[in-house]
Amino acid sequence: MPAISQRLAPAALLAGRKSPRTVTGPTDTVVIVGAGLAGLSAAMRLARSGRQVIVLERDLVPGGRAAVRSIPAPGGNGEYRFDPGPTVLTMPDLIADCFDALGEDMADWLNLRPIDPLYRTSFADGTTIDVHADVARMTDEIETKIGPDEAAGFQRYVQFVSRLYKYEMRDFIDRNIDSPLDLLTVNLAKLAAIGGFRRMAPKVAQYLKDDRTQRIYSFQALYAGLSPYDAMALYSVIAYMDSVAGVFTTAGGMAAVPNAMAAAAQKHGVEFRYGTEVTKVEHKGGRAVAVITAGGERIPADVVVLNPDLPVAYRDLLGKTPLRVRRLKYSPSCYLMLAGTRQNWAGAAHHNVHFGGSWKGTFEELTSGRLMSDPSFLVSNPTISDARLAPANRHIHYVLFPTPNLDAPIDWKRVGPVYREHVLSMLDARGYPGFGDAIEVEDVTTPLEWAERGMERGAPFAAAHSFFQTGPFRPGNLWGENVVFTGSGTQPGVGVPMVLVSGRLAAERITGPDPVYASRAWR
Repeated sequence: MPAISQRLAPAALLAGRKSPRTVTGPTDTVVIVGAGLAGLSAAMRLARSGRQVIVLERDLVPGGRAAVRSIPAPGGNGEYRFDPGPTVLTMPDLIADCFDALGEDMADWLNLRPIDPLYRTSFADGTTIDVHADVARMTDEIETKIGPDEAAGFQRYVQFVSRLYKYEMRDFIDRNIDSPLDLLTVNLAKLAAIGGFRRMAPKVAQYLKDDRTQRIYSFQALYAGLSPYDAMALYSVIAYMDSVAGVFTTAGGMAAVPNAMAAAAQKHGVEFRYGTEVTKVEHKGGRAVAVITAGGERIPADVVVLNPDLPVAYRDLLGKTPLRVRRLKYSPSCYLMLAGTRQNWAGAAHHNVHFGGSWKGTFEELTSGRLMSDPSFLVSNPTISDARLAPANRHIHYVLFPTPNLDAPIDWKRVGPVYREHVLSMLDARGYPGFGDAIEVEDVTTPLEWAERGMERGAPFAAAHSFFQTGPFRPGNLWGENVVFTGSGTQPGVGVPMVLVSGRLAAERITGPDPVYASRAWR
């Protein structure tokens, strides 16, 4: 993987761009609340800048929703190590950037490997299509399973999303935005010219005519909290990030990423205090002066960086919520079953997407507050890539069914057990016969539990990326004189790549733009 220093372009690329706002006053001591991926990304950059950085985390390990969930196997036969949050790891260069900021080589801390296929997709008609990052291999797959015209359309689609990524990343994702006027760049015109502001579904259909490939390259809209029939085509950049740039796994599971980031940050002077819950940011006027812990300790700070879900941070830590934050609309949620099983099923890949017969109707149900009647869902089986995540001859399954968030009138205390039986029956019907009987350990998260873990409306994908909740219209990451937000609730948005970027943007609100990083030429 090329180092960042090998991909630098002249700083003149930034000539004429107005510098974004930064915190005011002293910035010597920075307290970061939350050791999620975004908080860790910020901490690593700030450590390089010479600030004293203190990270306060209520859990006993780093990672937030990307932390490990360990469950002992019956009879003392080892343990299952689950990823209870994100499992699809893309854009590893953005992780490498964090280590690069400390002068460290990511390869010394993490063992990342590409997954192939990225996904194994299954359809109601019995078709199975493997998704590959290599364009030539994917072209062959589509030509074999569908036909040469669709394969040619796929190649044109790759050209489209590659241009989309190039135009979008530098000006719309990878920098702090203070005003819609900041978007008035050459790349805005380029995005408009290639159709980035059209709806995703018809734009994808411009290249891909088969219902199956349309689904493969538009289901990612759900990560943005929207139907592909409502999302802007510019969110096809998510499809680029995983289905073109590739999906990776780590030895030790996803939790290995925050563990390595925290260890590298600690090596460079960042202080971590685990088991420390922050209950309040003490502020005078518009300036934070300290944080207060659940144990009553007062920790002074020149700057406070908040990694909890943005609306929760406003309400619970700052004690005030702006009107625009109170009016946010949220993404769908999900029902997540983590199952340790005594068997595996033939034909499964690391990541498996099972599409039902319904498609547009599925999104209509989710966004109108109804459970899917003909569900599409994800089953990840990490032990295919790393058998050490489970006891010998045992397997891990991560089963995710999208659901409405808590704005829907669904009583999950009552519905949860019934829905579990529905999930098991769908697994039986879609290639996992006897799944329920094979479960040895189990952990279920419904929208209710997501909310209890600090996610507004029980929505782990945060506020939806509708037009007026994206880019400069998404809640900003700077409040008052010296409070900075980071994570999926603020700019640039949802997903592991985006929260890693948000950590860097949070750090730059304190240090100012990083001239070395900013001069990168996005390809």
